[in-house]
Amino acid sequence: MSNPTISTLLVTSLFLPFGIVSLSLPRKASHFSSLVGLGGRSALEGPIEEVARAEAGEAEDLLRHLGIPAWEGRAYEYCMDNLRNMGFPVDGLAFDPDLVIRGLVIDKEKGNLVKPDRFGYIKRAMHGTTMLSTRAVSEMYGRELVDLRNESRWVFLNTLFSVSEAVAFMQMVDRLDEGAISAEIAPLHYKGLYKAVGKALFKAHVEGQLKNEIMSKPELFVEPDPEMPLALLDQKEAGKKLLLITNSDYHYTDKMMQHSFNKFLPNDMGWRDLFDMVIVSARKPEFFQMSHPLYEVVTDEGLMRPCFKACTGGLYSGGSAQMVENSLKIHGDEILYVGDHIHTDVSQSKVHLRWRTALICRELEEEYNALIRSSSHRATLIDLINQKEVVGDLFNQLRLALQRRTKGRPAQTLAATNMDNQGLTETMQKLLLVMQRLDEKIAPMLEADGEHFSKRWGFLSRAGLWDKSHLMRQIEKYADIYTSRVSNFLHYTPFMYFHSQEQTLAHDSYSWYQSQLNGLLSKTGVKPEDHPVKFTDSNDGH
Repeated sequence: MSNPTISTLLVTSLFLPFGIVSLSLPRKASHFSSLVGLGGRSALEGPIEEVARAEAGEAEDLLRHLGIPAWEGRAYEYCMDNLRNMGFPVDGLAFDPDLVIRGLVIDKEKGNLVKPDRFGYIKRAMHGTTMLSTRAVSEMYGRELVDLRNESRWVFLNTLFSVSEAVAFMQMVDRLDEGAISAEIAPLHYKGLYKAVGKALFKAHVEGQLKNEIMSKPELFVEPDPEMPLALLDQKEAGKKLLLITNSDYHYTDKMMQHSFNKFLPNDMGWRDLFDMVIVSARKPEFFQMSHPLYEVVTDEGLMRPCFKACTGGLYSGGSAQMVENSLKIHGDEILYVGDHIHTDVSQSKVHLRWRTALICRELEEEYNALIRSSSHRATLIDLINQKEVVGDLFNQLRLALQRRTKGRPAQTLAATNMDNQGLTETMQKLLLVMQRLDEKIAPMLEADGEHFSKRWGFLSRAGLWDKSHLMRQIEKYADIYTSRVSNFLHYTPFMYFHSQEQTLAHDSYSWYQSQLNGLLSKTGVKPEDHPVKFTDSNDGH
């Protein structure tokens, strides 16, 4: 694949960790903090630099790299206050940050929170604040798929900003089921309840209560990353263009950027000196699809005047992505756009403009550490599953032999040599007992898999032991590269060539086992074609 030099970097999540899949560099032996991964479609030479941040059209997007429980906790409290004023019974409720993780999906019809796999099949579910059993999930959803295009039913929690809303909604589902919510307060169905909770949270943002509190005490909410400004400075000094694009207004942006950047930059350099262009009130995702009027911010008080062309070094409000391309005279894959919102940031810039995309996923660091702590558990679990597979295959061989005999056909199989029917039956009964005992060990271990990350939902990027989560599928689809924080780029040069790992396919395992067998036979002097064991598809698909 061609290797274009990336000339512009868009950083939409200055305060969110950046996630990556294949390249890594630990800071400490005990703490893996530099995670970088590639989506597998393209190569990147030199991360491009532009900083932009948007969260569901709200100005709080710049606050992703902060104490999430503190920020989301305050958003939740403001939401509860508004619900109380609307007449909802909220007394006794408290914010539970462990109730919800990113990547879950709200089912507005059933009042459930579900975790789908990459295909949309639901693996885990919670009604209100109560987790449903595997059997209950199967009975409720069966083979039904989550279709995110059906926005009237499904709501994808693809950003940490969604946590407070989801927690409030699930708690209100409990109150509705208890009969504590009357028809005078809200419609007595889950869709109406979700709309009411969303309205209460939106009101908190529109009235500016949370934003004003954050601006007055940023140190309580924002956790600066000292290495982020330096990582971007490396990019700038390497000749890249840095842009900051945010949905937040200028006053909020300036306050947050001063707090998070200025003290970490060299000499008398300020955050404005780092960026070749700053765009506030961008109105993403419309910013990527439509053209809004462009204004130049000309005073520190935020006074604006209309303009028709953006220039390097300017501070602007509104505009469009097309305007950015025209101003910088660059297009498409010459731009790397960095953000933490899959829809607002990454998918829109990829689909409409074909920009290179980088996704920030803060939780990757916690998940990586959780995977390390779970390695022994997972190894034991996989060993038990492999044992059951071997026993199950032997059972199936005997079952096939018995089936053939009842039809008067030759009953010879690999497992059934000289057994009579009674011997086959007795052996099968013993094998069934072995599989039952293995199941008794496997089932609780499968349930506990991922509990080091989330006791309720398991790992962020996985749905079950073998498969990827729906969130991970979205990341692979839209992000060329992902990581836990922007500052991870500091561990690589601005000229780094990032390339994806080899993508394996299901039948690749056949080639691997065949090569292993051939290698073993060559050591013994036996020719592969003379060996009695041949590789064929087994009846269980492995």
